[in-house]
Amino acid sequence: MGSTKSESYFVFMNYDQEYERLRSNRTKSGEYELDLYISRKHDELLASTLEAGSYKKTTSFAIVDGFIVEITEEQANVLRSAKGVRIVDKYEEIA
Repeated sequence: MGSTKSESYFVFMNYDQEYERLRSNRTKSGEYELDLYISRKHDELLASTLEAGSYKKTTSFAIVDGFIVEITEEQANVLRSAKGVRIVDKYEEIA
């Protein structure tokens, strides 16, 4: 059984054609559209996979289609098997 303590995890997504299309648009409006797209995509993944209120997404990264989320080890294992997820790895801060 996993720990019930929440820790930060990186979540990286699989190839997404729409993400790649938006990322290639280097205009200000293109950057804004990409930020909205990935933030919504990441929020929808978490909402459909984990119980509401049991996690906290801290940031989305446009450059790699990934995000950081505070979750338990058990929730990390659930995310690892979610459709569209490539990697879930514990965030280790280097001092």
